[in-house]
Amino acid sequence: MSDRWEPAAFQARVDGIVHAFLDEESRQLLRIDQALRPVAEQLRRAAAHGKRLRAAFCYWGWRAAGQPDSEALLRAAASLELVHAAATVHDDLIDDSPLRHGLPTVHVALRSALTGRPRTGAVARDLAMLVGDHLMALAGRLFADCGLPAAYLARARTLWGDLARELIAGECLEILHTGGRPDTDTSLKVIRYKTAKYTVEQPLLLGALLAGAAPDLRAGFSAYGLPLGEAFQLRDDLLGLFGDPVHTGKAPLDDLRGRRPTALLARAWQAAPPDSREELAGTLGRPDLDEEDLARVRELLVGLEAPKRVEEMIDTRVGKAIGVLDGLAVPAPARRALSALAHSATDRRH
Repeated sequence: MSDRWEPAAFQARVDGIVHAFLDEESRQLLRIDQALRPVAEQLRRAAAHGKRLRAAFCYWGWRAAGQPDSEALLRAAASLELVHAAATVHDDLIDDSPLRHGLPTVHVALRSALTGRPRTGAVARDLAMLVGDHLMALAGRLFADCGLPAAYLARARTLWGDLARELIAGECLEILHTGGRPDTDTSLKVIRYKTAKYTVEQPLLLGALLAGAAPDLRAGFSAYGLPLGEAFQLRDDLLGLFGDPVHTGKAPLDDLRGRRPTALLARAWQAAPPDSREELAGTLGRPDLDEEDLARVRELLVGLEAPKRVEEMIDTRVGKAIGVLDGLAVPAPARRALSALAHSATDRRH
């Protein structure tokens, strides 16, 4: 790979690793029993999409520490895409989301594949949970077997455990706070642990640790990665409610029906006068919300300037991340790539 950052070429390389790895795992499942075919298909499909941002941040954490392009490192970076796939399978299951990337989520697709069996819905959910669990286990195997020397992998072992713990903690915090009174500080904590750290900071640190980066560079990566990861999820929250489903591939009513603790709703609640709070309280969490309700909530949030406030939060965090990056002693190709990733991760339609 050249020193010029070419996202499409990088994505194709990561796709090739992920697809080949999961194709082989699917074949191994089918050797056990052909009845596992629906599970094997969903295992492959769950990780088939995405921009491969987590792999990209890991790769450039490695390159920023002065290491050359490496197929073994790319395999280690690709393992993070399996972590992400596991997290989305579990997240969709917990939220009972019907769509991901414009396609049925794993538990919904399995329900269709099991038509005619007893307890189809419950069985599909059980199988989806196991698909997510297996993806997480496979991520660890791909990382451990990536081909880098054992001494390199040992540098990152503790962080790998931290990543898993904090991802689970963030998901648990979202569950525990769902349905509660909207609060910005709570929402930001959920964002940090559920998404921000494993999307940007920890992939960068994994690449840097594998490369043997000095502590000061790793500290700089944390200072760049945390605000950028938060900005990424803040953009996701905005798109979840205001984005076009054709582009986002998600159902826009999910956050409202689930009364999830997003910063967007917290900002609206904070700014709302009593009558608007009463209207929001009567809307959030209702399972029967329709497009008319969505339009009204969008109108209400715009009137309260909640989207504008979240845009300001995004801009502040991206600016902070770029400011940190400008002060880091990293090779020019890595600086250019990390700057481009900062903008592409937070200025997007889906």
